[in-house]
Amino acid sequence: MSLRPGNQRTPRIASPLLAALASLALACPSIAGELTSRELADGFVPLFNGSDLSGWDGDPRLWSVAGGSIVGSTDGRPLSANSFLVSEREFGDFVLRFEVKLRNGNSGMQFRSERTRGWTVRGYQADFASGKGWGNLHGEGLPRGLILDGWQDRAEHVVGTGWNRIEIRCEGYRIRISVNGTVTNDVLDPGALAGVLAMQLHRGEPMRVEFRNIRIRTLGAGSTPRAQDSVH
Repeated sequence: MSLRPGNQRTPRIASPLLAALASLALACPSIAGELTSRELADGFVPLFNGSDLSGWDGDPRLWSVAGGSIVGSTDGRPLSANSFLVSEREFGDFVLRFEVKLRNGNSGMQFRSERTRGWTVRGYQADFASGKGWGNLHGEGLPRGLILDGWQDRAEHVVGTGWNRIEIRCEGYRIRISVNGTVTNDVLDPGALAGVLAMQLHRGEPMRVEFRNIRIRTLGAGSTPRAQDSVH
């Protein structure tokens, strides 16, 4: 809602947690610039503080923070297997928003995933790949591999070479992925209902990816949709 001069109102904070986040935003301009007042009121919280990798675990040779972004790079360190920066927390039903910039190669954001050994995971992935794959629903380490293609006639028209806005919404078995405001996948899938988040560095050619403005809103438990039919 836009506020006219002279008729401004302070957004109502719904809980002590949100009040604390509002205070944190005022104390930390880098966070204040990323979470809007509407997102604070809706219950979004930051998953990246803009300065270090607190709350995440990955190979320190591959992941760093620069310019307020999480940077993953395999330059000079080619990988024989995919490696991930993994969240310390697990999430079930949520709305996840972030921005990503891919120099080249193949990356993605895991969600409702299982951590396996080292810095590897298996589970759902919102895929990003140079020239293809943006907005796909992928099964990392799962027998199905590509679950649904969201690139052709969808993400291919909206992906830019710079920062791209991603939203992942999970409610029960329903998964919706959006790229720059365009829904690329909206499906009912009978898979895992909770798990970690994780950012991917892909094996093969040297690559680089950046993530920023990562925030999440957890959703209350509700009825679980039937998963017999896709709504894609």
